Amino acid sequence: MDVLPEDLQRYLDFHTDEESSLLSTIDRDTHLNVMLPRMLSGHFQGRCLSMLSKLIAPKTILEIGTYTGYSALCLAEGLVKGGKLISLDVNEELEPRVMKHWKQSDFYAQMELKIGDATQIIPNLKVDFFDLVFIDADKKNYALYYDLVIDRIPSGGVILADNVLWSGKVYDQSLQDKDTANMRLFNEKVAQDQRVEKIILPIRDGVFMIRKK
Repeated sequence: MDVLPEDLQRYLDFHTDEESSLLSTIDRDTHLNVMLPRMLSGHFQGRCLSMLSKLIAPKTILEIGTYTGYSALCLAEGLVKGGKLISLDVNEELEPRVMKHWKQSDFYAQMELKIGDATQIIPNLKVDFFDLVFIDADKKNYALYYDLVIDRIPSGGVILADNVLWSGKVYDQSLQDKDTANMRLFNEKVAQDQRVEKIILPIRDGVFMIRKK
């Protein structure tokens, strides 16, 4: 999934702050025991998420797609005092693993995991606004997730969407599989949205950083 050459990625990792021992444990546990471990954000992207969250200093964070809980802990590092992170995932089988790790974190009291269909959960969340949203779930619904949250993002709030380069497939028009096509349509949708400022960061598999005007 990395879009950068392996040697360059190692160089970036070496010159980036280390992840915590808890995050390292989640990384190892995921690779040993969970299917599709490449879905994990990992060290470099995790530190990027942490840095961006700290710069934004969000009071409320919504994460769509929890997986094994690594990225949520990275994002939680930027929460202001009294802030809250809500993470949504459809995979109830991973819930015990996520909660086991989260309970070891200093941010546990500020974090909530909700299991179910995000398209049904988001409209019913009793939160007026989200300072930061991280979209990292099923690609077919990226555009829908965007539509569900954009009006609840305040001016200056940020949406981060993961995997938007889709292993470099998005710019190859000869590739028309469903996930590639869906990601390409999402990127075009954001590019045409005049309510936001936007830039694609070539972090791992591509992160769209979208700031509400």
